[in-house]
Amino acid sequence: MNQVSLGSQGLRVSRMGLGCMGMSDFYGPRDDRESLETLHRALELGVNFLDTADIYGPFTNEKLLGKFIRGKRERLVIATKFGNQRTPEGKFLRVNGEPSYVFQCCDASLKRLKIDTIDLYYQHRVDPAVAIEETVGAMAQLVKQGKVRYLGLSEAGPETIRRAHKIHPITALQTEYSLWTRDPEGILLKTTRELGIGFVAYSPLGRGFLTGAFEKVNDLAPDDWRRKNPRFQADNFEKNLALVEKVRVMSSQMKITPAQLVLAWVLSRGSDIIPIPGTRKISRLEENTASLGVTLTGPDLKKLDEWFPKDAAVGQRYPDMSMVNR
Repeated sequence: MNQVSLGSQGLRVSRMGLGCMGMSDFYGPRDDRESLETLHRALELGVNFLDTADIYGPFTNEKLLGKFIRGKRERLVIATKFGNQRTPEGKFLRVNGEPSYVFQCCDASLKRLKIDTIDLYYQHRVDPAVAIEETVGAMAQLVKQGKVRYLGLSEAGPETIRRAHKIHPITALQTEYSLWTRDPEGILLKTTRELGIGFVAYSPLGRGFLTGAFEKVNDLAPDDWRRKNPRFQADNFEKNLALVEKVRVMSSQMKITPAQLVLAWVLSRGSDIIPIPGTRKISRLEENTASLGVTLTGPDLKKLDEWFPKDAAVGQRYPDMSMVNR
């Protein structure tokens, strides 16, 4: 797999990363053995860019990666996040960007991951009660201390990104981006490209919906967080299925899977955009990475643009949108 630059600060990652959240939380029961096997296969395929966060589990996903990383550290690029504060039982408390909390979280993540340095450290969500200059200033201290190599933001708005970048170079912005979430197109991508900031696209498969894996809400596990997502609820679910049907037809004609078509579209948006589809299954991982060999023609892209304008999906992407694009 090709290695590409993420941002303009020197970080290089695989052309596609692996989102590890679903291995430990939010999307139904966990299976650590299966997840570890998938992580091993990812590295065999050249996927070296692994994405986690302290909130996933909470805390258990970083511990899982800590088991996997041993003996492979030099071959991996590890990204993790802080800022969404949860209790050990999983109760969400607040978004926290206080400098003291930044230092506390970094040390805890290093311990769970069993590494000396985090390659890419994100603020998971922007704390409206703490100036971004204070939070990024603390993150910059972690770079000086050698605990972190590069800094990132997640779901930050253009003005916040600019303010943060003045304090310390921001290497990557992570935000949801897919055929049914095209919000970043426009000022957000214009900002990151102007500043030389890489873009990490999470949920590039529309949280699995665009793969055609779900035909009804009850296909989701009882404890699956997506049951609370507006796009997966009631009438919205049925209306969004019409979008998936178009993907199914087109992918069938191209003799690829819906997931491969959707990921090929994300990859076509620019070499500065790195998708991190998540999975805990080897079969899905192999299917996803095969999208790197798919080329979409001009007519293909035009048709997808017609089917998926900016507001094609029915329903907001989060129950509470106040936490994103701050």
